[in-house]
Amino acid sequence: MVDSAMIRVLIVDDHDVLGSSLAHALGHEDDIIAVGVAGTLARARELIRTTTPDVVLLDHRLPDGNGVDAIGELRALRPSMQVVVLTASPAEQVMLGAIQAGASGFLSKTRSLPEVTGAVRAAAAGEAVISPEMLARLLPRMQRGGSASHTALTEREREVLSLLADGLTNAAIAERLVVSVHTVRNHVANLSAKLGARSKLEALSIAVRDGLLPDT
Repeated sequence: MVDSAMIRVLIVDDHDVLGSSLAHALGHEDDIIAVGVAGTLARARELIRTTTPDVVLLDHRLPDGNGVDAIGELRALRPSMQVVVLTASPAEQVMLGAIQAGASGFLSKTRSLPEVTGAVRAAAAGEAVISPEMLARLLPRMQRGGSASHTALTEREREVLSLLADGLTNAAIAERLVVSVHTVRNHVANLSAKLGARSKLEALSIAVRDGLLPDT
C-alpha cells in the first residue's frame, strides 16, 4: 500500500531511456513515487485513469500528438493533477500555450535530478514551476482581451495576484504580507476559483487576458 502522503508522478515521454531513468531516480526519493511511464498520449490517458497521479511530467512532442495541446484533455481526466511540461528547447510560444492550457510550469530535459525533484514537489504543492525572470518575459506576451465577468476579487486577492505575477512563492507572499502560508494558500485558491483557473500560471494568464494586471 502506497503512503497517501507520497507524491504520485506519471512520466509521459517517448524516449524510453529518459522516461525509465527518470522514473527510477524519482523512485529513490522518500516522498515521491513514479506510478508509470507512458510513451504516447493514448497510454497517458489510460495511466491517468488507473494510477491517479498528482503530477504529470509531460513531453511536448509525442508520437500521437502535441503534449501542450493535450493538457486540457488530460487534466479533465483528473482535475486536481498538476502538469509540468518537459522541454528540450523551450520556445516562448510553446510555453505560452502551456500556461494558457493550465500547465503548472516547465522543466528542461537538461536539468539536474535535484532540480527535477524540486520541480515535482513545487508542482504538487501548487507552486508555479517557472523562474521569476521567465515569468516576467512571458506575462506581457500573453493574450489580452476585454474585461470579463468574474466574481469580484477582493483587494487582498488582487494584492496576492500581483505578487504571484512577480514570481513569488506562497511562502514569500506570506512573508511580504505578514500572514501565514495557509492564509496565502486560501487566497490563491479563492482567486483561482473566481477566475476559473486550475494553476497559478493559468490564473495569471486569465488575469492578463481580462485586464486584471494592467501593468504587465
